[in-house]
Amino acid sequence: MKTIRFFAIIILTCSIFAISSCGKKSEPVLKSVFIIVDGIPADVIERVSTPAIDEIAARGGYARAYVGGEKGGITQTITVSAVGYNSLLTSTWFNKHNVGDNDITNPNYHYWTIFRTAKNQKRDYTTAVFSSWEDNRTKLIGEGKPETGNVKIDFVLDGLELDTINYPQEENDLQIFKIDEKISEAAANCIKEDAPDLMWVYLWYTDDAGHGFGDSPYMDKYTALADNQIARIWEAVKFREEQYGEEWMIVVTTDHGRTASDGRGHGGQSDRERTTWISTNVKPNTYFVKGLPAITDIAVSIARFMGFSIPVDLQYEQEGAPFIGELSIANVKAEKNGNQIKITWDNYDNAPVDIYLSVTNNFKIGGKDEWKKTGTVNANQKMFVFDTSGRESEFYKFSLRGKHNMLPVWVQTK
Repeated sequence: MKTIRFFAIIILTCSIFAISSCGKKSEPVLKSVFIIVDGIPADVIERVSTPAIDEIAARGGYARAYVGGEKGGITQTITVSAVGYNSLLTSTWFNKHNVGDNDITNPNYHYWTIFRTAKNQKRDYTTAVFSSWEDNRTKLIGEGKPETGNVKIDFVLDGLELDTINYPQEENDLQIFKIDEKISEAAANCIKEDAPDLMWVYLWYTDDAGHGFGDSPYMDKYTALADNQIARIWEAVKFREEQYGEEWMIVVTTDHGRTASDGRGHGGQSDRERTTWISTNVKPNTYFVKGLPAITDIAVSIARFMGFSIPVDLQYEQEGAPFIGELSIANVKAEKNGNQIKITWDNYDNAPVDIYLSVTNNFKIGGKDEWKKTGTVNANQKMFVFDTSGRESEFYKFSLRGKHNMLPVWVQTK
């Protein structure tokens, strides 16, 4: 009898524990993948049938975006592929990350990529790069380099463009399209089987189609075929969500537009070359819907979704405003007139904004800057005026810290 009562107590206790455990909502498993499909202008992606990109946007949102920094300003950045990739990876423009062309000769690794950020979290995050161009991993991310903290990518497929046996040169560079096919298939399989926490997929051929044929039925055809490649990855994401209960953020974007005259070139600061687009499955904020997001906003948005902790010294430098979650400020600009520097921004809340100033740029060479608070205003004032009298300098580095985000702006007087 005592034995029966003893087991009854155990069963009752376990039942109570199970009920109380069921009442607690477990933390979701968060994953993210971003896809760069090269050189597709916004007007092309909006005109050509792209059901996968559209379905992703239907869950979250689609917006036109921009590359190239502030035209005519200190952050102006050439609209070339590797330059755009690194602006995405680091949430900075050329004046900081120092990648000015596709040769990638001297990146400034002090401005961390999102992969280095992921690898510096308290828990171990797995990462993946599936890319039709090896330099994205070896040069931009700088895998294994002491300058990047020997950052390691866990799942990799790239370098196929160097394999002339399996992918020999074809007319119109169609071997690159075949590589994109392999990359997208392998990326989808990796998501299904291994589900890395952070993945970058790079698809190349649409840029070749643009250079070779410009605005044409050929470009339209391969834009549609690139959407098929994206669909493989999107289907894998949905599989993980449905079968494993994970929550994924997917972002699809491009690195630059194309020339308005014929769609063959890029690199300049024309509106069409600067205008890009972003499609994501996560519900965006008002800034994404009504503002004009930039390529530099993508990494900080993914970091927010993933819950990554970013070192404050790095936050002082990052140019991106998250397009998910709550936001305080965006589109910060500065103009010097006489002894006054006028700083303006778009506001998204009414909370205080603290303005910090440094007249050094030691971060660029791996050092620390001395930041001093120089004022506080409400975000809805949209303006702060700094008087340089008695504080003359050839360089002013400001950082605006709102309740929900920080953004920098630089002013050079000489």
